[in-house]
Amino acid sequence: MTIEIKGGVELPAQRENITLHTEDGLELVGELATPTTRTPVATLVTLHPLPTAGGFMDSHILKKAAARFPAIADLAVLRFNTRGTTSLRGTSDGRFGDGIDEEADVAAAMAFVGERGLPNPWLLGWSFGTELAMKYGRAHPVSGAILLSPPLHRTTDAELGAWAGDSRRLIAVIPELDDYLRPAEAEERFAVVPEATVVPVENGRHLWVGEKQTRRVLTEILAVVNPEALPLAVEWDGPLG
Repeated sequence: MTIEIKGGVELPAQRENITLHTEDGLELVGELATPTTRTPVATLVTLHPLPTAGGFMDSHILKKAAARFPAIADLAVLRFNTRGTTSLRGTSDGRFGDGIDEEADVAAAMAFVGERGLPNPWLLGWSFGTELAMKYGRAHPVSGAILLSPPLHRTTDAELGAWAGDSRRLIAVIPELDDYLRPAEAEERFAVVPEATVVPVENGRHLWVGEKQTRRVLTEILAVVNPEALPLAVEWDGPLG
């Protein structure tokens, strides 16, 4: 039976509960979702929104990416709770580090990617997660970073400017009606990285609520990571996850 892919629909994938180990001795809970019958063509290492404002590994865009992309785009999706963050999967050790101590969390995720041999890793940050991607992503063998609703609160001008001349791609997806950084200001802030791509989204909002905005965001991710999987599938004819 053909169904519409929307909301909480979960498509088939190999889903594995994982634990990441940080250099400062913490255990972070997470999940790895991979295609059931194919080798992934790329890996999304997701970095969730601000945990003190309700962000976690199940924040809806990240959860939907994990629910859909392994089946419709041959992508592996790694989600995890940064230190002190809780979801249904459990609570990661430690406490919120204001984007500083979380450097070790990003390193733990990338170490896991290397240990598992996951291909072509991309950082996918949302809000607070974009700060972690920009501050710490260049230290790791990533193909680039996709930034959803970057507030640019914790990232210094020097940290942003350090991406200039880097061969890794930097793509910022900016909601027209964002609460923190709108397209015109984003163009100015990201001008220090001439290679960066700023994608304004008409009528978009910081939290990307609703299926229309979800599909737009997922389309922008695929356009970067696996354009051969476009157009984004909106129907599924097969078993569910």
